[in-house]
Amino acid sequence: MNLNHLHLHVRNLTKSRRFYETYFGFREHARHGRILFLRNRRGFSLALAPAAKVERFPAWFHYGFRLPSASAVRRLHGRLGRAAGPLGDEAGYVWFRCTDPDGYAIEVYWE
Repeated sequence: MNLNHLHLHVRNLTKSRRFYETYFGFREHARHGRILFLRNRRGFSLALAPAAKVERFPAWFHYGFRLPSASAVRRLHGRLGRAAGPLGDEAGYVWFRCTDPDGYAIEVYWE
């Protein structure tokens, strides 16, 4: 059994779509009503639903993307620029946090 999707409310569908396509490799898969479903190469779906207001999650809540190498994490960190938090780099674990256009916390890592 695998986790296969995440549903998020977003204020600006175009801006959110661009963010996930540009930095995380998602592409449009389907639309069901106003909800846009993006999917990555591994089959994970991201459902983006337009909303006037997005709910705030607890400060500890985040979702993550594991990349195939430490260098891939470093490259994405560089592409995100100031939008990315500090880069953590320990033996066997490289990571950083960023937020998407609606403030959802994302951890990007390799281990």
